Amino acid sequence: MRLIILSLAAAVLLASPLAQAQKTTKTAAAPAATKSLLWEISGNALAKPSYVFGTIHLLCADDLKVSEAVNKAVGNSQQVALELDMDSPTMAEEMRSRLTLPAGQTVQGCMTKEEYAAVNDYYTNELKMPFAQMGTLKPFILSTLLYPKMLGCPTGSYEMKLVEMAKAKQMEVIGLETVAEQLGLFDKIPCDKQARLLSDMVMKRAEAQQEFRALIQLYQAQDVEGILKMSMASKFGMEEFEEMLVTSRNKRWIPLMAQQAASKPTFFAVGAAHLGGPNGVLALLRQQGYQVKPIL
Repeated sequence: MRLIILSLAAAVLLASPLAQAQKTTKTAAAPAATKSLLWEISGNALAKPSYVFGTIHLLCADDLKVSEAVNKAVGNSQQVALELDMDSPTMAEEMRSRLTLPAGQTVQGCMTKEEYAAVNDYYTNELKMPFAQMGTLKPFILSTLLYPKMLGCPTGSYEMKLVEMAKAKQMEVIGLETVAEQLGLFDKIPCDKQARLLSDMVMKRAEAQQEFRALIQLYQAQDVEGILKMSMASKFGMEEFEEMLVTSRNKRWIPLMAQQAASKPTFFAVGAAHLGGPNGVLALLRQQGYQVKPIL
């Protein structure tokens, strides 16, 4: 759940005028135990290998480092596939049209008086944002605006870095899902549950910040299974929506990845927690007959 919020955070902060945690219920699959963020996809009649890279969607700009292995893999590819088509000229407008609650509904109406007071005070006085004027925004959109403060530094995005690299090489950027598909997932989550996540992140912000920093440390250690385990134990998740937010998306991506990899060598980049576990992208690709090996 945490990384899907981060995915949206990166996109919202880039597209919104206001400006990837994910879980599995099973233990990690043994083949994915190697600590690596970059994996080569081959076999299954592919003429040339493709690659899949696990990202963290928002982090301190100074910590955003592209390894030589990633540079080489991008160079060996002919297109870049992200969760969303981040260089689409219509993405910002598509996102803006999906940021608000249904007519007549407000964030205040989805919270208790105590929760609203705490969140309103934090956004107004700490984030310097006019929360009273933001009441029609969906709570999960409002939660994305907390991450820069939690990081406490100028932020960067692997997705936008990869877009820059693709443009420099005159490569096409595509998306595994549309803005409507990704943001539409949250339309299926009741407003009060979204609001509880938002209020928890504000009222327990020291814990949220500590968890976020630990997640970044696991990412820097290239420990996709560790990220998965930490997500399972997260105090800031929505476990009952795991199948919809994580597993079903992984399964939906696999035929698209197969199609794109067969068409041309592709550099796929998705949130790192999508990679590990028995329902993760790596295991699902193996189930389809691909050889998936780490690039260390």
